[in-house]
Amino acid sequence: MVGQAFLPVLPWPDRNVRPAIYEKLFLKPADMNLDHARLKKLYRDMLLIRRFEERLSVLFLKGEMSGTSHLCIGQEAVPVGVVAALRPDDYLSGTHRGHGHFLAKGGDPRLIMAEIFGREPGYSRGRGGSQHMASLDVGFLGSFGITGGSLPLATGAALALKQTGRPAVVAAMLGDGAANQGVFHECLNLAVLWKLPILYVCENNLYAMSMPFAESCPVSRLADRVKGFGLATAVVDGNDVLAVAEAASLAAERARSGHGPSFLECLTYRFCGHSRSDQCLYRTRDEEARWKARCPVETFAKKLLAQRVLTEKDLLAIDAAVADELRQAEDFARSAPFPDPASLQDDLFEEGGAPCA
Repeated sequence: MVGQAFLPVLPWPDRNVRPAIYEKLFLKPADMNLDHARLKKLYRDMLLIRRFEERLSVLFLKGEMSGTSHLCIGQEAVPVGVVAALRPDDYLSGTHRGHGHFLAKGGDPRLIMAEIFGREPGYSRGRGGSQHMASLDVGFLGSFGITGGSLPLATGAALALKQTGRPAVVAAMLGDGAANQGVFHECLNLAVLWKLPILYVCENNLYAMSMPFAESCPVSRLADRVKGFGLATAVVDGNDVLAVAEAASLAAERARSGHGPSFLECLTYRFCGHSRSDQCLYRTRDEEARWKARCPVETFAKKLLAQRVLTEKDLLAIDAAVADELRQAEDFARSAPFPDPASLQDDLFEEGGAPCA
C-alpha cells in the first residue's frame, strides 16, 4: 500500500531561495514507536553532540589539539533523526563534519575524543584524527576528509547488502557542496539502476565552505535537481528531529522493501564557521540570528516540556549526565598513551597489497 509523507514547509530566510512543494513518493512508514523514552533519547543524543562539539571548539582554540576541526553545531537534528530510523545492523557513512554522525550512530565519546587527541586507543589508533574515523561494530562506515568521499563507499556497501541478501540499509550523509561533485551523480545513477538499499541524506546548510547555495545551484532545491535520476525525493526541516526521523523512516522502509534509493534534503544551518579559522565574513549576523532562533536542541526541549514528556528537572539531569560523560571522555583521552613510534608503519600496505616491512 502506497502512502504519503506529509512534511512541514520550511521557509528559507535567505534572498533567492524559495520554498518548494514537497514530494510524496514514499511507501507507508515503519512504526517509529516514539514513546517517552525514545523522545528523551533523541534529545539526549542531540545535546551530547552539541556539548561534544562545543568542547572541541574550546580545545582546538586553546591549541590542545592539532590540525583543524569541522563542527556540526546547529545541525544535530539531522544525524540523530536519521539514526532514529535505522536498525542496529544498518550502516551510516559520514562527512568531513562527522563527529555528530559517529556519535549519533553509537560511537563511544571516549574513543572519538582519544582519536582527536591523537592517542592510541582512538578509533584509528590516533592516526586518523578528526576526519578519518570508522567503526563497523556500530555500523559507522567512516568520516572522510574529501568532499563526497564517502558516497562511493556507501553505495558499494549498499550493493554488497543487496548481493548478499541482507535486509539492512545504508544512510549516506553529504553536504550541499558534495552534491556538485561528479561522484555524487555517478552514485545516484547506479543506485537507481540497481535499486540499491540506500538513502542519500543531504545536510543543506546553505554554504559549501563560503559558497552560498543560491550561487552554486541553478534551482532552489537540490531535490528538484536529482529527480531526473528517478529516485524518491523529499525536502524536510532539518532542524526538526521528528520531521527528519519520519522522512528517514519512510526512505529506509522503501529501501528495505526493495524499491531502491531515496534522497532527503534536510534544510539546516551550521552555527559555527566551516572550520576553526573561518570568521563567517560571507554571511550576515542577522541571518545567523534568525537561524539560531530555530536551534534544534532548544526547540526540541521546549516541545518536550510543552508535551510534558520532560520536566525542567529532567532537562537539568540530562545536561548534568552529558557533562559528566564528556568529562570522563576527555580525562580518558588525556591519560591515554600516544602511539608508539615503532608502530608507524603498522596497518600500511604497499603496491600489490603486501604489508609494509
